[in-house]
Amino acid sequence: MSKLDPRLHPYRPDLAAEHLRGQVEAARFVAGTPYEVIEPIADLRRAPVPDAPLDTQALMGECVTVYETTEEGWAWGQLGNDGYVGWLSANALIAPGPAPTHHVAALRTLAFPGPDIKLPPLLGLPLGARVSIVKADERFAVTASGLYLPAVHLTTLDAAEPDYVTVAEKFLGTPYLWGGRTSLGIDCSGLVQVALAAAGLPCPRDSDLQEQALGSRLAFSDLRRGDLIFWMGHVAIACDGDTLIHANAHHMAVAVEPVAEALARIKKMGSEVTSVRRLG
Repeated sequence: MSKLDPRLHPYRPDLAAEHLRGQVEAARFVAGTPYEVIEPIADLRRAPVPDAPLDTQALMGECVTVYETTEEGWAWGQLGNDGYVGWLSANALIAPGPAPTHHVAALRTLAFPGPDIKLPPLLGLPLGARVSIVKADERFAVTASGLYLPAVHLTTLDAAEPDYVTVAEKFLGTPYLWGGRTSLGIDCSGLVQVALAAAGLPCPRDSDLQEQALGSRLAFSDLRRGDLIFWMGHVAIACDGDTLIHANAHHMAVAVEPVAEALARIKKMGSEVTSVRRLG
């Protein structure tokens, strides 16, 4: 049997998804149960322990297919958004409710218990979180669960930002966090994924997967706004022919810097550009 990428295919020696029967070896196969993320941010970890490496994050309203739930309160499943597989807190998941109708378009927004900004907010929701709106006026949109969100911070699911570089630039100064996908912390491929998603463009989670799946290769000398620049284990977005934006461990933040400066620093660390890719 050919080896499937375990990041994107739910299988382990003891357990695998039913749809992988005949493709992988496992002690047992299960169909999986659909769930929905109810927390603003749900960490997806490599193992069912709180200090396991953070691989990515699921956001409120995203779908998860769960194949196992442990007595310790961990759920092993696959994210519907990008197919990533890992462990989440079972407390962050509920049975699917009303289908989401809107997503958060602001970098962050607050959810209030009523139509009054002086009330203590109940939650802070990140860009990309999905909610089901049942009614709205000029000031507030009300979710099916009774949260009041500033209407100006929401757009319908089919609305797309015209420029994903502008979306990425909203994250300037955001702390670098391996596996992060929000303004509380984000990594290089998370920044690309979140920015493209806001523009209505599906995107894999990790930089190597992005390099394989996105756009077409072009010469570095033809660099322009929106092009993706890949190194081994890293990705940046061109702001124009001379500058780029990326979440990086050198600045420990999302930063804009000259392309030449970034190239020189990363080359000194032993990495060369592996490709430049253009979407569309």
